[in-house]
Amino acid sequence: DALDYTADQAKLGKTVGYDFREGKVTLPVLVAYAAGDETERGFWRRTIETLEQRDGDLDFAMRLMARHGAIAATIARAEQYAASARAALAAFPDSRLRRVMEGVAEYTVHRAR
Repeated sequence: DALDYTADQAKLGKTVGYDFREGKVTLPVLVAYAAGDETERGFWRRTIETLEQRDGDLDFAMRLMARHGAIAATIARAEQYAASARAALAAFPDSRLRRVMEGVAEYTVHRAR
């Protein structure tokens, strides 16, 4: 979810802001919405709920996310899930498959940076 607002478009392989333009309610949006004031919440309702988007709205959304630490919170949550996945994998004997799965957990978090 964080990648939609922070990634290098060439590296991501999809248009940055695609989720926003599609009105997808992702964790960064939820964090910014919850932390925002009524004016900011109105912005999110207009742009995400009703898809009434204007020039500059994606940039404003990204500024709101930065103001409220939404991207950092999203990455922290991803790190928590990856740590849980690695802990669950620790129950299995060391193997190539286990290391690959641990690598996938790591990759999903660190590709956002």
